[in-house]
Amino acid sequence: MLTLSVKSDVRALSKKLDALARKQLPFATAQALNGTAEQVRDAQRENMRNVLDKPTPFTLNSVAIKRASKSNPVALVYVKPIAVSYLLPYEIGGKNKLNSLALLKPVAQKVNQYGNLPRNAIKRLLANPNVFAGAVTFKKSGQTINGIWMRPKAGQRTWVRGRDKRAYGSLGNTQFRVGGVRTGLQLLVKFEDAHEVRQNLDYRGVGKRVVAVAFRRELDAAMAKALASAR
Repeated sequence: MLTLSVKSDVRALSKKLDALARKQLPFATAQALNGTAEQVRDAQRENMRNVLDKPTPFTLNSVAIKRASKSNPVALVYVKPIAVSYLLPYEIGGKNKLNSLALLKPVAQKVNQYGNLPRNAIKRLLANPNVFAGAVTFKKSGQTINGIWMRPKAGQRTWVRGRDKRAYGSLGNTQFRVGGVRTGLQLLVKFEDAHEVRQNLDYRGVGKRVVAVAFRRELDAAMAKALASAR
């Protein structure tokens, strides 16, 4: 939440007004605060588009407004709590980890236009009996990779030794390469550790700059409109 005071602007204007205009000031102030808050919200969303990598509509719409009124001349521009949990590191620094869970990196999966897995994709993958989630260590390289994997398909192999003998096993057990190692396991989604974020949203800075430019203009326009309707 961003809290900025514009009391000095309102006081300065109040001293210059006559009785009729002063009566309209509370209404005009509320209108000006709301108009400024809308500009701050829009600026924050545009800043997210510029700083973050393909932010989703959910993230953009997490910037919301609590409007001012004549009786309560305070407008709030805030980020909804569910988004604060993953946006805060982009303001104060830290790791881009969501609720202490690993980050998901799609490997062999379709993603949406924002580069994310579709909703319930993980649940659908794990419903497949040949798919499992966990860490796999490759003996040859010693590398351990945590993620969601698909086992190789069961198939039929045939040997001919005098007469046909058939044995069942897995097909294509070296058809995939993971971390430089050939394997029959297909990595679908990789679980990655969180890392320090480099981008900074400068949420407070954006808000202050917009208020400094917009509020007095909004207040003058709101007063002119209020006086015109009062007369």
